[in-house]
Parts: sequence; structure tokens; C-alpha cells
Amino acid sequence: MAKKNIIIAETPSGEKIEINAKSAKHKYSVGDIIFYIVDYLFFIIFTLACLFPFYYLFINTISDADLVTKGMVNFVPKGINLNNYLALKNVNDLGTSLIVSVLRTIIGTALMVAASAFVGYLMTKDEMWHRKFWYRFLVITMYFNAGLIPWYLNMSMLGLTNRFAAYIIPGIVAPYNIILVKTYIESIPKELEESAFIDGASYITVFRKIVWPLSKPILATIAIFGAVGNWNSFQDSLILMPNAPDLYTLQHRLYIYLNSTSNIGQMMNSAGGGGMALDYANNGMIIKYTISMVSIIPILMVYPFMQRYFEEGIMLGAVKG
Repeated sequence: MAKKNIIIAETPSGEKIEINAKSAKHKYSVGDIIFYIVDYLFFIIFTLACLFPFYYLFINTISDADLVTKGMVNFVPKGINLNNYLALKNVNDLGTSLIVSVLRTIIGTALMVAASAFVGYLMTKDEMWHRKFWYRFLVITMYFNAGLIPWYLNMSMLGLTNRFAAYIIPGIVAPYNIILVKTYIESIPKELEESAFIDGASYITVFRKIVWPLSKPILATIAIFGAVGNWNSFQDSLILMPNAPDLYTLQHRLYIYLNSTSNIGQMMNSAGGGGMALDYANNGMIIKYTISMVSIIPILMVYPFMQRYFEEGIMLGAVKG
């Protein structure tokens, strides 16, 4: 019969010893308790400080417009309604900008992940021609760039202004992501690839059937980086699309609205919006809040599904240099 509060442990040499469970428990000193209390309080406050702006934005978008204008909505929504969101259907070009941002995020992220995976795998092969030179050249580009004006001139000479391709092509090669993928692939046992080569598999087959499936954590990690970057970017749209308003991203459109509150009424289709549209057109702050929330929601919905891969991928991809 087993004794109460007794734990049977085995030493590295195989010897079994008995440990009193009560004595094995860690005893916290007064200093430890104070430290943990302060630590938890700090992170709770920090978390709330990060979440409150999103919460504040959300409760103002579902509250009564008059109460929001008067500054009476601070912690709890008042006069809950969805009219603010319904009014957005009358904002000119918002739907087009949403489609542009969605396409840019999906296509740009997919191509970036595929390129990062393939080039990262290529960088792990000693057979690659001047591998060390190309790897160092790739790293250097992370620290040095020509600047905004030469970048614009280069994009202009390549004919990428006022074209959707300007959102996709420059972001396909992402040095930091390639380095993460390379480091992760190097952690995969080489025996898996060697056994496949013995069976007659080519590099493409090994990459497609072994490396790609085993690299899902790091690929999901860089996919988060790429999706967030593509979704939130507006500077390239601002600079490269001066004569193509149909190609403005959602963030660019939001930037325009934030800087033209006084003219928000002109951005509404009064013919289709009726009285409600005109009422909300006179309240630029509500429209700004609502559009800001709409631009945040999609990426917030995607992130939780990728979270389980994120920690594993970023840690394993950063162990080696």
C-alpha cells in the first residue's frame, strides 16, 4: 500500500528514492509573494491599457451618435444600435478599397510565404552556387536601403505606379522571413531528406513532401507578418497610386477620411442613403470611428487561428544564426 504524501522518483542511475511531497513543495518567501503580486498587477494593467483603445473604439461605434458626440460614452455603450455600420454602405469607394486590401493581403501573403519557403530551403543547401555570398547579400539588404525618393524613382522606372502589381512584387522577397525559414529548416533532421534522396526523390519532391509540411509553424508565423503588413500598409498606396483612386487600399481610404472630416458629407451617396445617411454624414467623428473599426476587425479575426503556430515558429526560427 502506497504511503500518503510519498513520491517515488528515479535517479539517472536507475535508483528509486522516496520523496516527501510536503517537503518537496516550494515554500514562497514574503519577497517572492510581493514580487508575484507586483508582476501580475503590472501585466494585467499593461494588458488592459493595450485592449482599452480597441474597446473604446468599438463601444463608440455601436452607441448613439448624439451621446458619442457629447463625449458621454467612455466605458459602457449607450443607446446600442448598428446604424453606424449600416451607414458605411453609403460611403463612396469604401467597398472597392476593401476588395483591393483583401486581394493584396491574400495574394501578397501567399506569394511571400511561397518564396520565403523555397529560397529559405535553397539557402540551406551547400550545393547552391556561392551560397554564402548570396546569404550575406540578403542579410545586408535588411540594414541598408537607398531611401524613399530612390525607391519611388525605381518603382516609377519599372512601370509599377498606378498598378496593382506595385502592392505585390516588392514584397515577394522578404529577407527577414527567409532567414527565419532557413533557420527553421536547418532544425529538421537531415536524415529525413537523406532517406528521400536514397529513394530517388528530387529536391522539389523533398521540398514539397517533407520540408513544406514540417515547416508549417514557421510558415504560419511569417504569414501573420505578411498579412498584417499588407493589410495595414498605406504609404505605398499613398505614393504610388496618385492617379488610380480605384486602387486605393482600405487604410489609404481611412487616411483620407481622417484628414477630411469636414468634407465627409461629400463622400456619402445622398441619393441612396436617405435621411439616415445625411444625419451621419454630419458626424464625421462617428464615421471615422466606424471605418477604423472595420479596418481592424478582419486582421483580428485571422490572428487567433494562427496563434498556436506563432510561438513555436518564431522561437524555433530564431535559435540558430
